[in-house]
Amino acid sequence: MLTLILFRHAKAEPASPGIEDIDRPLAPRGRTDAPRLGAFLATENLVPDLILCSPSRRTRETLELAVPAFGAVIATREEPAIYEASMARLLSVIRRTPAGVHRLMLVGHNPGFEELALDLARTADKDAAARLDKKYPTAGLAVLTFEMDTWAKVTARTGNLTHFTAPRYLH
Repeated sequence: MLTLILFRHAKAEPASPGIEDIDRPLAPRGRTDAPRLGAFLATENLVPDLILCSPSRRTRETLELAVPAFGAVIATREEPAIYEASMARLLSVIRRTPAGVHRLMLVGHNPGFEELALDLARTADKDAAARLDKKYPTAGLAVLTFEMDTWAKVTARTGNLTHFTAPRYLH
């Protein structure tokens, strides 16, 4: 079985003149939310084997703040193809994941993450589906499982959405 974790970056500072989109840092709320989602993943025993992260500053900062909760060193790679990626490009990144990686986490952006989660889910936990239907907010986290042994086989409607959470749902 394979597990895919789609972690949207935490709340970032708004766009401002003179700062490129890729260089926008996290806002104070994002600095608070990111570690909470890392703790959620650790508590739910969803620590990834491999993390692929968009090169944007806000995704890298989200990851840096979330990872300490895992209590382990996780193989991490910056993946330029995730930045502002379409659903198709994200799926291409996922399908290239090497054998031996059973839990993959992508740290990236919307609207690609929301579109991908909706496209991959054949079945879903009722609460997770209801939350995802509302919105994929910053620091939103979708977890999908696949009853297969290789990432190359992941296609539309082959996954089960087991979790969807965001800071507002954590206590």
